[in-house]
Amino acid sequence: MNNITPTPLVAISEPIAAELQSYRKLFEDTLCHDEPVLSEALSYIRGRAGKMMRPMLVLLMAKEAGQVNNKTLSAAVSLELLHTASLVHDDVVDESNLRRGKASVNQKYGNKIAILVGDYLLSLLLTNAAKTGDNKIVEYIARLGGTLSEGEIYQLSSSQSDIPEEKDYFEIIHRKTAALFATCAQLGAMTSTHDETFIERARRFGELIGICFQIRDDIFDFYDNTAIGKPTGNDLLEGKFTLPAIYALRKASHPSLTPMIERVQTCTASAEDVSKLVDHIKKHGGIDYALTIMEKYHNEATLLLNSFQNNAVREALKAYADYVTKREY
Repeated sequence: MNNITPTPLVAISEPIAAELQSYRKLFEDTLCHDEPVLSEALSYIRGRAGKMMRPMLVLLMAKEAGQVNNKTLSAAVSLELLHTASLVHDDVVDESNLRRGKASVNQKYGNKIAILVGDYLLSLLLTNAAKTGDNKIVEYIARLGGTLSEGEIYQLSSSQSDIPEEKDYFEIIHRKTAALFATCAQLGAMTSTHDETFIERARRFGELIGICFQIRDDIFDFYDNTAIGKPTGNDLLEGKFTLPAIYALRKASHPSLTPMIERVQTCTASAEDVSKLVDHIKKHGGIDYALTIMEKYHNEATLLLNSFQNNAVREALKAYADYVTKREY
């Protein structure tokens, strides 16, 4: 008798295993081109594919509402292309050399190629969005693209002022990670049902999970992890104050920290500055506070699943919520 417990990602994808294979093939086929340089860059992006968290959310919501169909697959591919394009462009803006522990596209091919590849991905997502044959879906995806850009600009402008307040932090992540997950869940539902109550419930679940996802990512930044592809304190080096830092630096400020904080704001902080700030943030409860807030959103998300009718999907989404908050990278 086989008593091997499936890994969290396998358990999450089990109700949509066949549909996920169809998605994967469609996504990989989309990232092909005859031009040698573009072909190589797209192949490199295919090889860096992540855990498919967003596509799985699209498919699971469609499955709960009815059945995964061609519209669902096209929507899932469109959203992942938008996400991928935004990461390629973000790495150029942030001058990041690593993405998921490997060289970023801009590091490998240079900024010019990276920007053009990102633009090409945006054109692909429009093509795939049009294949849904649903103007509402096209509109929501287009609107999401604008929202993600707004979030980046908001974050850049916030980093040039004083330590942001919590409301500023949540404004940024609502426009970035939360908006992306919310739209994935919403459009997954929309491809399979016209039930507005369910669509709104799906959207809210995605939004809550997106908030959890980003808080967890921000906690990672206070620990070394090569799988993530960035050193401890990288956000501070880039002038970003995330939830743990905002809480601890506002709760337990000290005059000795002021020069270091000012250097963070101007992106001139040294490794020693960042190390001292990280120690201060940990010592004064920044990580514990962020974990508490993340758990609150996680609990709200799982409560939304009580009304789901498909037992396998409901359990998969519970596992999805747990994985987001407990993952190690």
